Amino acid sequence: MAQREHWGSRIGLILAMAGNAVGLGNFLRFPTQAAQNGGGVFMIPYMISLLLIAIPLMWVEWGIGRYGGVRGHGTTPAIFGLLWRNPLARYIGVLGLFVPFVVACYYVYIESWTLGYALFALFGKLPQVAAESAGSSEAYLKPFKDFLLQYTGMGTQPFYHPSLAAYFFFLVTMFLNYLILVRGISGGIEKFAKLAMPILFGLAIILMMRVITLETPYGSAVQGLNFLWEPKWHELGNPKVWLAAAGQVFFTLSLGFGAIITYASYLKRNDDLTLSALTASSLNEFAEVVLGGSIAIPAAAAFFGVAAAQIIAASGAFNLAFVSLPAIFANLPAGHLLGFFWFILLFFAGITSSVAITQPVIAFLEDEFGLSRKKAVTLTMLILFALAHLPILLPKALDEMDFWAGTFLVVVFALCEVVIFFWAFDPSAAWREINRGGFIKLPRIFFFIMRYVTPFFLALIMGWWFFQELPGYLRETSPTIWITRGALVAIFLALCGLVYLSGKKEKAHER
Repeated sequence: MAQREHWGSRIGLILAMAGNAVGLGNFLRFPTQAAQNGGGVFMIPYMISLLLIAIPLMWVEWGIGRYGGVRGHGTTPAIFGLLWRNPLARYIGVLGLFVPFVVACYYVYIESWTLGYALFALFGKLPQVAAESAGSSEAYLKPFKDFLLQYTGMGTQPFYHPSLAAYFFFLVTMFLNYLILVRGISGGIEKFAKLAMPILFGLAIILMMRVITLETPYGSAVQGLNFLWEPKWHELGNPKVWLAAAGQVFFTLSLGFGAIITYASYLKRNDDLTLSALTASSLNEFAEVVLGGSIAIPAAAAFFGVAAAQIIAASGAFNLAFVSLPAIFANLPAGHLLGFFWFILLFFAGITSSVAITQPVIAFLEDEFGLSRKKAVTLTMLILFALAHLPILLPKALDEMDFWAGTFLVVVFALCEVVIFFWAFDPSAAWREINRGGFIKLPRIFFFIMRYVTPFFLALIMGWWFFQELPGYLRETSPTIWITRGALVAIFLALCGLVYLSGKKEKAHER
């Protein structure tokens, strides 16, 4: 068996893991969810869910990854087969390839918008609006909505027609992802994380400091912060808020995507796991709660008032990122630079995540089929490039892919992870694996949380989506939806076929 790569340094590992978690969702999905669920009331179950679901599951994924990595495997089909000696285990593990790969197919395209918009903002090519129209959000934002529709080609027509600029920046973004991935774990991903993450945090702090000082006749940034942080204890009885908070804290750490397991597989047997995972999680939470929570909603509150800011933030992540924020920056001193900072911040957040969610398929081809790094990356990126044209060209394809791979199945897969590690596998051995080599020893209460509390909450979230959200998606019957679903089924079956072949190859090798 070929020698597997390892991380070059602990700080590189932490920054790469944080880069995997810090993505577009920190600066876009978080304010959207907070606005839709009452601001301050949302933050209380958010913090509780962080302790009961997210951080315990983070340790579980790091433990699973390191356990498999020291045995020569970096992806869940093989690792689940080691943890649970059942033929079904490897095929449950297919989700650890399917989920991140499908998400990457549309994530890279959205990521490319941020690169294009960054350059448009820098050179003054975004729309200009009169400052007098601030306070009337509809009139103020319309030029930016029209610009986004023209850029992406998204409309009511049977097929989208993206602009040449949008497609060019998509190609550039694909190439940049390829360059990082082809250089390997320590030479590509780790080096890039060491460069990108300090830049990302620096840009976010600059934007936060500028935004929180905003004040107009229509409102102030402080009012937006008050909305986000003022507790509303009487609203805590709403189960929808608890489920939304649990879902957000789950997604913000990229749990259930398979990428953390693959990254952790490049740890050495006795490398610290407990403190490193906690540090990476803390960096992500700082990016989301402190920085992400201090830019979008406060800026919108200053220009349109708190009530309108809630509506704008709740209208969707795309509207927040590509319509509202650039419209606000357009009428600030040095607004073109602030717009550039905003979009290049999103780009760095996006690309550190996209390389992470592409890595599991690459690692699978390397570990199970013995492909060289260059061949595995090239093959993966060519297939990803082809499949990315589904969200580029087909209406509703992006939403369909995001629901199945980026929403529903991540919870299903995370539940499978914790059940296999703490139930099908020896729970005492799982606990020892997590604590082995740790700079801190976890309190025993977390054993109870990982074995009982975390799977209970995951099952609750999964059941809620199954009964509340799934029927609505199944009712969608347009031709493009069926094309997308057919493609998703084909991807899943193809990955199952590869897992079957890898199993036969492994058995032949054993003989």
